[in-house]
Amino acid sequence: MAIVEMLMPKMGESIIEGTVLTWLKNEGDTIEQDESVLEVATDKVDTEVPSTHAGILKQIIAKEGDVIAVGAPIAIIETAEEEKKASHKSESDGNKKDELLTSAPANTEILFDKSDTEKSSSLGDDRFYSPLVQSISKEEGISKAELAKIPGTGKDGRVTKQDMLTYLESRTTSSKKSDTTAIPSISAPKVQVSVSGEDEIIEMDRMRKMIAHRMIESKQISAHVTSFVEADMTNIVLWREKHKLDYKAKFGESITYTPFFIEAVAKAIRDFPMINISVDGDRIIRKKDINVGMAVALPNGNLIVPVIRKADQLNLVGISKKVNELANLARNNKLNADHLAGGTYTVSNVGSFGNVMGTPIIPQPQVAIMAVGAIVKKPAVIETPTGDVIAIRHKMFLSHSYDHRVVDGSLGGKFVKRVSDYLEAFDINTPL
Repeated sequence: MAIVEMLMPKMGESIIEGTVLTWLKNEGDTIEQDESVLEVATDKVDTEVPSTHAGILKQIIAKEGDVIAVGAPIAIIETAEEEKKASHKSESDGNKKDELLTSAPANTEILFDKSDTEKSSSLGDDRFYSPLVQSISKEEGISKAELAKIPGTGKDGRVTKQDMLTYLESRTTSSKKSDTTAIPSISAPKVQVSVSGEDEIIEMDRMRKMIAHRMIESKQISAHVTSFVEADMTNIVLWREKHKLDYKAKFGESITYTPFFIEAVAKAIRDFPMINISVDGDRIIRKKDINVGMAVALPNGNLIVPVIRKADQLNLVGISKKVNELANLARNNKLNADHLAGGTYTVSNVGSFGNVMGTPIIPQPQVAIMAVGAIVKKPAVIETPTGDVIAIRHKMFLSHSYDHRVVDGSLGGKFVKRVSDYLEAFDINTPL
């Protein structure tokens, strides 16, 4: 018999911890390798975690509701065959994880790096502080001494992100703060809301709270600016109307307008790679992969953004298949963290709600997002060899929100115009 530790797995880029929601197995149960044994919630998605070994679930270490760092033990499994027990010293794990988080991913290029960037994971006391906790501490003007007094609920008393948010909620207004405005609590409005007996009180679910926090956070991090361009979608509309039945007969699924948008965006990103970046403190990190996220509405009204990886390497049919696959997984609540990780640019189709344009909020750590509006028939002036004529055309607004800290108006405006150019240049004679 061998005893092995089951560790909290890495569930996507930038995820450093997860909350144990429910154990699907009890201590003493026999489990198979790859069998789901618990449900874990991250900042991105709820997902089931499979067992790394077959055997008996000897001990559950992480209790329901615990926030556990990636790589930390969550259970003990007794296996039937001898296996090598991997060494998982908490100190070395912490150092390796910190090194991983403070380094740029392999598929990125650091364009600007402040020479004196702080690399230490400690703020002066004996506890380990993750880069995320250090970042929140810096933004909120929390001193080293004040941080040392915050009770930690993580492994070995470490302070988690939730500990920081809970502390900030309860922090008195007289506490010393930096010039950075603190993230407002969505549960404690500044203005008292009056409630009558006829009003209905609806508690936010966990996803809605998370979305609310992320939207406020993004507005405080990025300097949002939006540029607008109107695109002529006539060629694409006519092509789709001509081929949609043949497409469904050939591939067994429908083709929407979303693949056309994503294809045009991916092409434009290749032309303007400085849109495909993230900001990390004083560093600009240019991403080599073009991973386009698409906002999908869930049945409960919440939004989620699955990612089409390396979208520039797919043709229109390939993008369409990925769009349909991810949309179906989202609507059936079957997305996992990998489906949501790694996005470098996002497209939101507000036209599906009948809206002609919008000013979308940038999903961090990206620096831009595009909203595509409803396609509407309009009279337009068309240039012909014999003179200008007025014709009915299919028009659509593109709304491009970008982070003015690193994307100037020239780049932001040129990019959305290039997307429009690609859409208008679509060849109506393109074969299916």
